[in-house]
Order: sequence, then structure tokens, then C-alpha cells
Amino acid sequence: MRSLDIAATGMLAQQRNVEVVSNNLANMNTTAFMRRRTEFHDLIYQDLRRVGTTSSDAGTIVPSGVQLGLGVKLAAVYRIHEQGNLEATDNTFDLAIQGKGFFQITLPTGETAYTRDGTFQLDANGNVVTHDGFQISPAITIPNNAIDVTINQSGEVLVKIEGQVAFSNVGRIQIVTFPNEAGLQAKGDNLLTETPASGAPITGNPGAIGFGSILQGFLETSNVNAVEEISNLISAQRAYEMNSKVIQTSDEMMGTLTALR
Repeated sequence: MRSLDIAATGMLAQQRNVEVVSNNLANMNTTAFMRRRTEFHDLIYQDLRRVGTTSSDAGTIVPSGVQLGLGVKLAAVYRIHEQGNLEATDNTFDLAIQGKGFFQITLPTGETAYTRDGTFQLDANGNVVTHDGFQISPAITIPNNAIDVTINQSGEVLVKIEGQVAFSNVGRIQIVTFPNEAGLQAKGDNLLTETPASGAPITGNPGAIGFGSILQGFLETSNVNAVEEISNLISAQRAYEMNSKVIQTSDEMMGTLTALR
């Protein structure tokens, strides 16, 4: 009774599907969150009659054969790198990338992580840091006597010092792109790290060819579509129910066999 095992793989696959959808919905309001999508593959097949074999001494060929599938498996969970909406915050150190690219963040271990979450602040030394206190890379330090800070679309950080007329350039924010953004590994806290699948980071200035521009006073919202996710949730629930019905039917069929005397 292969249907029991096949339906069980279907129920497990839809359970994983629901888990991915629930994570998307849970992060609807997470800054710069990128929704995930599940990808399924069919399992190996059992050949009861192999296609292409000869069926007689005359050399006649079996045209289709008999193959029985053994179920389904979760192949991958893709991250959809789609631009979220830009929300105005009017906060000086809230930054959004309009287009491709990631901010570079230096972790306490010295490793570089990447994020599109531009919710930055200043620490006690005037360094531009994340909400966890990790510095942006290259490091940007704002002087204590600065009375105004402007970050233009090219990433230049311009500060106005008290008593001076002209703005001073104290650094430039650089962003990176990857050959395969979906290959980045999520570490939590809106941070991603490089993997062999993502390829090496390509560093450039915001606004250059192939790189997005920076908008000051904006944040990128999650790209989760609530209506689409609810639709996916209902579809996964129905598929789960149908697979459970197969198990119930198979059990009834086995009950019929055991009842024969």
C-alpha cells in the first residue's frame, strides 16, 4: 500500500509550505524582509515495467512502461529579492536602497554581513551603527559638533559643522551586489552572509551602473503580499487535507482486506 507513504510525504511537504507562509506573514512589518517561496520536487520512481525495453523476440519496444512515483520532497526555499515599498520616516539615519544592493555591516567577529535594513543610529563615539551596535562598512563617524547631516543618493555623507558655511564630506557609504542574491545565507536580525552559491560581493558606489541609489529619511518595507500569502495558506491547507484523505482511504482499503475471511 504505497499510497500511505506517498500521502505522508505530501502532508509533510505541505506542512513545510505552511511554515514558510507563516514566516512570511509573521514578518509582514519587518524592515526590508524578503518573502520566501517553497519549491517541491517529485521523489524517485519505481519501474514495474521499464520504458524502452523489448517486449518480444522480434524486438518490439515498450512505448511507455509502468512507473510509480514515491511522493514529493521539499527541494528549496527561495528568497524573492523584490523591491519593497519605500516608507518616509524623516529620520536622518534611516536609509533605503532604491534598486539593487546591500549595506555592508561589520560583525564583532570581523566578518562582513549584508542587509537592506537601513535603520541606522549613532553610538557614543558618533559611529553609524545598526540597532545592535554593529558598524557600517566602510566606517562612518559623525563629528560631535555637527548640526546637520545629509546623505545624498551617491552615498556621500555631508555634515555641517557649527560656525562653518559649507558642508564637509566625512565619508561615503558603499553598497555591494552579488551574482546570485538568492544564494546568500540568512543569519537572522535582517543580516545575510556570503556563501559559495552567492558568489563574491561586488562593491560599488550608490547610483553607479548596476547599483541602486540611497534615499535618506526612508525605509524599505517588507515585500510580503498579505492577500497572496493567505491564498497560498488556503491552498496548502487544502492540499494537506486531500493527502490526509488519501491516508484515510488507504486505511479503509486495508481494513476491508483484513476483514475478509
